[in-house]
Amino acid sequence: MYRKLLILALAAFVCTPQVAQAHTTKSAENKKDTITVLSEVAVVAKMKQKNNLREESLSSTTIKLGEIERNQVVSLQDAAMQVPNLHIPSYGSKMTSSIYMRGLGSRIDHPAVGMYVDNVPYLNKNGFDADLWDIMRIEVLRGPQSTLYGRNTTGGIINIYTLSPMVYQGARLSAGYSSGETYTAKGSIYMKTGKKTALSVGANYLNRGGFFTNGYTGEKCDNEESATGRVRFIYTPTERLTIENTFAAGKVDQGGYAYKLYNPATGTTGNVNYNDICGYERTTVSNGLSFNYKGNRHTFSSVTAWQYLDDCMTLDQDFTPASMFTLQQAQNENTFTQDFIIKRSQEERKWQWLTGLTLFYKNMDMDAPVRFRQDGINSLILGNINGMFQGMPAPMNTARLQFAQDEFDLSSKFEMPVLGAAIYHQSELNAGKFTFTAGVRLDYEKAKLDYLSNSAVDYIYSMKIQMSPMMPPREIKVESGVNTTMEDNLSKEWFEVLPKFGIRYSLEKNGNIYATVTRGFKAGGYNTQIFSDILQNKLKSDLMADLMNKAGGAFGSMGGGMPGGAQTPSYSVDETITYKPEYSWNWEAGAHLSFGKMTADAALFYISCTDQQLTVFPDGNTTGRMMTNAGKSENMGVELALNAQVSQALNCGISYGYTSAKFKEYNDGINDYSNNYIPYVPQNTFNAHAAYTIWNAGKLADKIQVRMGYNGIGKIYWDEANLNSQKFYSLLSASVYAEKGKFGLEFWGKNLTDTDYNAFYFVSVGNAFFSQGRPAEYGVTLSIQL
Repeated sequence: MYRKLLILALAAFVCTPQVAQAHTTKSAENKKDTITVLSEVAVVAKMKQKNNLREESLSSTTIKLGEIERNQVVSLQDAAMQVPNLHIPSYGSKMTSSIYMRGLGSRIDHPAVGMYVDNVPYLNKNGFDADLWDIMRIEVLRGPQSTLYGRNTTGGIINIYTLSPMVYQGARLSAGYSSGETYTAKGSIYMKTGKKTALSVGANYLNRGGFFTNGYTGEKCDNEESATGRVRFIYTPTERLTIENTFAAGKVDQGGYAYKLYNPATGTTGNVNYNDICGYERTTVSNGLSFNYKGNRHTFSSVTAWQYLDDCMTLDQDFTPASMFTLQQAQNENTFTQDFIIKRSQEERKWQWLTGLTLFYKNMDMDAPVRFRQDGINSLILGNINGMFQGMPAPMNTARLQFAQDEFDLSSKFEMPVLGAAIYHQSELNAGKFTFTAGVRLDYEKAKLDYLSNSAVDYIYSMKIQMSPMMPPREIKVESGVNTTMEDNLSKEWFEVLPKFGIRYSLEKNGNIYATVTRGFKAGGYNTQIFSDILQNKLKSDLMADLMNKAGGAFGSMGGGMPGGAQTPSYSVDETITYKPEYSWNWEAGAHLSFGKMTADAALFYISCTDQQLTVFPDGNTTGRMMTNAGKSENMGVELALNAQVSQALNCGISYGYTSAKFKEYNDGINDYSNNYIPYVPQNTFNAHAAYTIWNAGKLADKIQVRMGYNGIGKIYWDEANLNSQKFYSLLSASVYAEKGKFGLEFWGKNLTDTDYNAFYFVSVGNAFFSQGRPAEYGVTLSIQL
């Protein structure tokens, strides 16, 4: 390990950055490093929000560049640790990017929290979990943002702004090594190529050996290799017009899913132990083109974006050493979005307003075959049928069914085009110390599903028949096959009115207090992940019908035949695969307060949700999961944040979020879960941090900074019955950063106490599994800036 660190130390090199209109000096009056200056003075190019979110009537958290880099925020999961009531667990791969905010969230299909990168929306949550690097600012807006941002923002919005070459010029290089045999490298350059143009080019690379061992193979199962690149070009032909284009691409190739079998009877968890290949691959490409024209009275903005996502998830879906069944889900999606915005640019006016038009179209092709292997065929299909035969009177108790092949596929192909259009408006009226806000969005969406599911098996049915007591039994066989196909196309459309109302009272230099009422909307859709179960049941039904027809006739005259009325239960396809939109009303009151070097933010909220979308696992030996709608739920809670610049050297802060999310009415037809807690939602999220900086530390370093952090999360219920849960757990982190000239060296650690906790729970084929959180991590990062 030490040799690796020495190689990295010799390989790293960087220079001192230059910052547009923000230069550092060595004087006692301004001892802040370049990163800190960038965090404080830079204004990001926003289309819909103010630069300072504390001036708006909403609950929010802003994480700036200095905090991002010193706290080792390299993913959305890391960022969530600093945000009250935001929970982004790791479920085993970068595909399963589940986000929960204020009790609203989703494991599959549509997210409840939206994400924008440089004003470009990401509509597919499969692309949310990407490596973060050279990030200028992360802003988290809590509560429904549907009026300005539309669909799938019932929980809130995450806005990410990357470093701009108009703000910073220089080169940034870094390399690191950490636990799990993890190597990272990053390089980027930012330059002004002329008086009116600026360009940045950068790339990031990660290679991880893994933390968890698959007992079946003896190898790490959560290895990962990923790379991303970004090119950003900005052109300002006039003082009024800015044209910007950002191109980004990424590649992920990872193993996964470190799922451990759980025994509810004993409360014990085994080890990761499965025989078939698991992994996830993803390729993403995106391009965003924006225009911003600032006139004397109005500002016009346009954002045009295209995104391409191609990914493939491979699963040993039973996660055991048995050869049950596997899944390979491949998706290919193109997304086009267009946003036009016009707003009043004269901030001194009493009436400020914003009007916009949003258009989008996305089309996904999915191929998701489930392959049944020998153990799965015997236990889930043939075992049930042959067990039925054994319980019958002779000669039917001698009947046996077997398949001619050892494996067969439940094939499902889908095409899912979705288009939408919306027009929205928001006004703010300043009346002395009061500011009144009102807005509305008219939102239209249409979603289609074309599906083709097919499976074919050849079978051998045999039975021993004794024609006479004087004769030995005779075995008769019938060989046949069935070919089951389901094909259809469905279409759903929704038209929604999404209003917003707010009032804010200014406390002048001391901040403001506010109250808002907003409506949220999360689109409905189709349960593609349950098709394997639907097709499996239809295959069984067709198989029994074919047996009745062929075997019954062949053996009937010999005293055998088939049992009358033998049937296999089946799903109602249309009812099962469709789920409804989710709606919510959010009432919120809060305050943004400033007292000298200390700031405080607080919010109280109540959410009434109807048809809340939930991911459930159907009862029995099923292979899929599905989205369903709960009747009604209500979430209430509080968010508190306090930050203090105690001295030039010491900064500290705390944040806390509490959410009580319960079903008000939810009966799935078997059980009544009313008044139970909604699963996967943490009741408490807590963060405390402190940073102490030593300036001009002599010959040793120009600056030394020591940071400590604490996070507490829980309790989390794992099922609707509230029978399984993760208790409140604590995570401790720390870092020491030293800077000398152009060089920076940081030693850091996460989960320093090696807390054992579970991040995820699910059920497959009647078995329960846990995904364990990462153990203690230690690392070192070397950086240089030119």
